[in-house]
Amino acid sequence: MKKPSVSASNTAYGTIYHQDCLEGLRAIPDASIDLILTDPPYLIKDTHAGGRTRLARTLQPINNELRDNGLVGGLDPAVLPELVRVLKTINLYIWCNKAQIPDYLNYFVRELDCSFDIITWVKTNSPPTFHNKYLSDKEYCLYFRKGGYCQPTSYETAKTAYFQPTNVLDKKEYPHPTIKPLNIVKTLIGNSSKPGDIVLDPFLGSGTTAVACTELGRQYLGYELNGEYYEVAQRRIQDTIDKLDL
Repeated sequence: MKKPSVSASNTAYGTIYHQDCLEGLRAIPDASIDLILTDPPYLIKDTHAGGRTRLARTLQPINNELRDNGLVGGLDPAVLPELVRVLKTINLYIWCNKAQIPDYLNYFVRELDCSFDIITWVKTNSPPTFHNKYLSDKEYCLYFRKGGYCQPTSYETAKTAYFQPTNVLDKKEYPHPTIKPLNIVKTLIGNSSKPGDIVLDPFLGSGTTAVACTELGRQYLGYELNGEYYEVAQRRIQDTIDKLDL
């Protein structure tokens, strides 16, 4: 089967590709990226939020079972060593569900001897649950570093818990099932990079990382396999640039 052609969208602030991230990563030179911030696809099964079973992410059919090397479904294990290879030093934020936390800790902390933090986003407008379950009101972002740059400039930017609702307006204007709050992403990028640094997001989604980089004066590099989300990211980045140029 013929592979689809690779599309690219360039601005003065960076480049995004409509391409499988593993193919894209393999073309990036060693030790050329300052920071990675990404939100890989993962499946959440039988949450019963609002009384209904829902699938949080369906970018592709993925078996949400433990892989041979211990990674819970949603992320090709071959991606992880590529992420490490392209970084100048290990300096990486990765959003995940709670089932994946032990596996990421095993890889980055136990195998690579990284230090880590767990950033938590508590969604204050999470839907109610039934069937004797706790609310699905948290998302987790793991930060791994080994010589990486991390310098919060205030008490607010140093905190590891954020209490805020899902931005319904953003999700309506830039459709994506798991859009992350821009202010949180900007804080993390600001804490762990410097102006002009290159920030990679191999699972770009609706482009939040690229938008944050544009507003903060960082260079972004992103990959998104889903054509609809790639177009959403293009439009969102251009909307951001247009606002900055006003």
